[in-house]
Amino acid sequence: MGPLAGSIAPNILSSLEDAKAEDVISIDLRGKTTIADDMIIASGRSTVHVGAIADKVLKACKEAGLVAPRVEGLPQCDWVLIDAGDVIVHVFRPEVRQFYNLEKMWGGARPTELRVV
Repeated sequence: MGPLAGSIAPNILSSLEDAKAEDVISIDLRGKTTIADDMIIASGRSTVHVGAIADKVLKACKEAGLVAPRVEGLPQCDWVLIDAGDVIVHVFRPEVRQFYNLEKMWGGARPTELRVV
């Protein structure tokens, strides 16, 4: 576990709740991959909502001390990926999320999967 694993995930989850993100799921990746300890997946109702959610998550990362998380997909806002070190955050429009179905790929309905909101 990295130094931020205990503190940044709750900050991110709180920011998702504040931004009214929908269908928030946290998947424990420990033992599945070395890319991160947790993956958080959320949906926004539109590209504008996805962008607003991503902005809130980035602000939460900064407040937790992560100065420059890597971000992909912000101009289009169909799928924004935020690499916050030990936590990877995906924010989707619902249609795009359904198409890629990351929950099935990474979670596989395992007991470690947790529906947050």
